[in-house]
Amino acid sequence: MSDFDIDDIEHRMQKAVEVLRHEFSGLRTGRASASLLEPVVVSAYGAEMPLNQVATVSVADPRLLTVQVWDRANVQAVDKAIRAGSLGLNPVTEGQLIRVPLPELSQERRVELGKIAAGYAEHARVAVRNVRRDGMEKLKRMERDGEVSEDDHKMWSEEVQRLTDESIAKVDQALAQKQKEIMQV
Repeated sequence: MSDFDIDDIEHRMQKAVEVLRHEFSGLRTGRASASLLEPVVVSAYGAEMPLNQVATVSVADPRLLTVQVWDRANVQAVDKAIRAGSLGLNPVTEGQLIRVPLPELSQERRVELGKIAAGYAEHARVAVRNVRRDGMEKLKRMERDGEVSEDDHKMWSEEVQRLTDESIAKVDQALAQKQKEIMQV
């Protein structure tokens, strides 16, 4: 029949939703999460390395992260990297263990984080719509070139639109969940 790949479109839309969820995991809420320190990059062994390659991050309690640095020589570099991150955190070093207390979020900061989350969600929606546009353009081109019939074009278009609607709904659901987490005191 045709070489129109609906699975590729579905995969690309799912990827946009996955990227959004990953971005949300790094967005700070009122509770501690090990993924909060994922963006931290440490200068160690003459290179820039992700924190998880020089230490173990764990959640001690809802307001405290602990970072167990594997090599004593890297403790200062890890401490410095956490402080330099745009997370507003003040780590406390105790030997090779670094405690990272999470301060209480102010209402103003919660609103700001909600806006950041909404921005991430809008980027995901745009990514999904771009995938939809690419699929629709390919269908039009295939119909024009005689590779698919008008009926097949209509059927595939409806399927692409259904996938788009589902993906946008997932983005909206993830945003609502994240905003609920952020506003939770």
